[in-house]
Amino acid sequence: MYNCCFRADSDEVYEDDNVLTILDATIEKIFTNENTGYVLISYITTDPNFNVSKDFITLVVGPDTVILDPFGEKTSFNALRPGLRIYADFSAAMTYSIPPQARAFKIVISYKNMVFNGRMDRILEIDSENRFLYTGRAEDMLSQVRFVITDATQILDEEGKIIRLEDLRPGQLVRIAYATFMTASIPPQTTAFRVQLLREN
Repeated sequence: MYNCCFRADSDEVYEDDNVLTILDATIEKIFTNENTGYVLISYITTDPNFNVSKDFITLVVGPDTVILDPFGEKTSFNALRPGLRIYADFSAAMTYSIPPQARAFKIVISYKNMVFNGRMDRILEIDSENRFLYTGRAEDMLSQVRFVITDATQILDEEGKIIRLEDLRPGQLVRIAYATFMTASIPPQTTAFRVQLLREN
């Protein structure tokens, strides 16, 4: 399956297999036109000389765009509003307008809009089938926590690049941002918003 987008200067459709991701963007403006939604976002970029700039892109939201809340639950276009932090997957095929427009495949409302907890710990076990990640010490049940990995969970390597749950291994040191509530079970369970591998000296 390919992604397609109309050129700004013609009716020609061109194909593109690439999906781009922005992990930390801010919604600047939202507007609609018939059955299509448009979300203008801003994000910070740094060039090789470490010059920082603020860039903009308009995400085109259609019926096939998946919109998730921080817990990985599907939500509606109406849940988006200016000022929200999001991350998004969108087509690398863009219009030549300023700002450019690109078809949005997935928009996730970031955990950064919420109060959340953070902890640094070692991975004890990974249950890829049921989408759980356990941290803590095997010999100490009270140190263990079970994190639910949802479709909205960001999983990153040491350089901040997106990886899969299956790429993680027991024993690795991670920093986890997670929901402020936990179940009363043993081990307690909560939702992971972000899991990032940490470099060890």
